[in-house]
Amino acid sequence: MSMTPFQKFWKPILIGGLLLLPGPFLRPASSADATLQEIQDFGSNPGELRMFVWIPTDLPPSAPWVVVLHGCTQTAAAFAQDTGWIKYANEWRFALLLPEQRPANNRQRCFNWFRPQDASRDQGEALSIRQMVAALQQQHHLDPERLYVTGLSAGGAMTAVMLATYPEVFAGGAIMAGIPYGCASGTLSGLWCMGWGRDLEPSQWGAHVRAATAGLPLTRRPARLSLWQGDDDGWVDAMNQQELLEQWSDAFGVDRKAAVEDLVHGYPHAVYRDEDGTPRIETYRITGMGHGQPIAPGKAPEQCGAATDYLLDVGICASYYSARFWGLQNPARTTP
Repeated sequence: MSMTPFQKFWKPILIGGLLLLPGPFLRPASSADATLQEIQDFGSNPGELRMFVWIPTDLPPSAPWVVVLHGCTQTAAAFAQDTGWIKYANEWRFALLLPEQRPANNRQRCFNWFRPQDASRDQGEALSIRQMVAALQQQHHLDPERLYVTGLSAGGAMTAVMLATYPEVFAGGAIMAGIPYGCASGTLSGLWCMGWGRDLEPSQWGAHVRAATAGLPLTRRPARLSLWQGDDDGWVDAMNQQELLEQWSDAFGVDRKAAVEDLVHGYPHAVYRDEDGTPRIETYRITGMGHGQPIAPGKAPEQCGAATDYLLDVGICASYYSARFWGLQNPARTTP
């Protein structure tokens, strides 16, 4: 059920007292939570996050890997299990890095994507996640050219943060019901970005991305980005997907006229290519879906997940199609 603008604005304040993207209040961990390995010594950790990893048995050398960022009130283990990421990590032989927010940082366990001190390069939570990446790569000798990042809601907004602040690190991402980088500069602007969105020109959005690493001798690597949004989302206004498309098409140098428009499991899907004709961005618009990440429980290869709060059984598995867009269905494949 959709919310009115009044509900969009006030409910986060009433239930949290801090900015959050919604989730079940004090949701207990699922009994099916995967057993992850926690790594406590990975750097100075200025964002005071927890670090968990999932390493499949007999992982091949130079394997690809994915950073998975949970939504508010969720745990790293439950989110990795219920979205199907552990299933595909085991089947397709890639590792998972799973940062987890502490309630001491945000009472609803939301990543603080809206706070400049946590959403800037080499600061706060963004730096903590970067330190986790460095520690895991050193420990397991994973392929630095095939590292991807994904997240839902607050985790989706934090995915945009990581792609913008560390463009030399990530080969792609997948944002589920997220917010463009640079949309917010504090709690109130974060609430506005969630409930109403901001309508900027593509070049203005792209400027936010470029400013994240301004003055640094970095080369942005060609990346692939998958954008997912329910068109009945009562928490994150669906216009944010269009703004994300505008932001990253400008940052990547991608034509905003879709090269491919089709239906996948009945949902509108579009692909956008760069000047060389290489697919760089894709969008999925999940008609009738509210706030959450699409899943499709079942045992078929393209099915995944367990329905729970904000993990919605709509007959399509976002994890599966995002991983395929990155080329992870073939562990030996290099970055597209």
